[in-house]
Amino acid sequence: MNAAELTARLRAAGCVFAEEEAGQLLAAAPSPEALASMLARRVEGFPLEHVLGFADFAGVRVEVADTVFVPRHRTELLTSTARTMLRDGGVVLDLCCGTGALGLVVVRGFTGVRLVATDIDPAAVACARRNLTGSAQEVYEGDLFAAVPAALRGTVDVLLANVPYVPTAEIAFLPEEFRVHEARVALDGGGDGLDVLRRVAAEAAGWLAPGGVLLTEAGPAQLETAHAVLRAGGLRPYTVTDDETETHVVVARRPATA
Repeated sequence: MNAAELTARLRAAGCVFAEEEAGQLLAAAPSPEALASMLARRVEGFPLEHVLGFADFAGVRVEVADTVFVPRHRTELLTSTARTMLRDGGVVLDLCCGTGALGLVVVRGFTGVRLVATDIDPAAVACARRNLTGSAQEVYEGDLFAAVPAALRGTVDVLLANVPYVPTAEIAFLPEEFRVHEARVALDGGGDGLDVLRRVAAEAAGWLAPGGVLLTEAGPAQLETAHAVLRAGGLRPYTVTDDETETHVVVARRPATA
């Protein structure tokens, strides 16, 4: 099957970037049989990253397994912001880590950094462990802070909390490839989308080092409430915005002194 035939099949299935996807499938398929299988999965509606088995995020290629949340390019704002706040020898905690892409990108190029990542989804934990293979990083399975080694309390310099923040009622309006093929636990943020953030905020100050920061994403209609939630947890929040991608990252700092 050549590129033109692939493009036509993908376009007929509703793929907006059919020509680009055709090139990616051709480059990734090790055989004609594999290409046919990959095309069938994409036409069926699987996310392209699940079909390819990888995603490119902030200059790093990470493995992506079926049902695991695909790292969004809009989240690169969170990682670039976090990198400005990390120093050599620091401690990074990545909650709801998914593929592990955020932590991997944030610590890249720093020395002596301890990265600890957790996720409640076994498939995500297995994927993150593969992506972090060859490093001294730690990936644990469990519900938020419950999986984090107790010795980390009060030592975290950068807390990545890319928690699910889609309101339950809005999940039905997400694109089918994500709504159907990604684990619901990675999407559903409860009634107003901030239920998981509330749980994180209730404990975050106890895990952060003095002056440490928590970073999370929120929708524009959620920002005021997200700030209030984080202030109630003893943190001092502000928002970093990328107008081009309409992405909002909330940064909340634990005061350096009481």
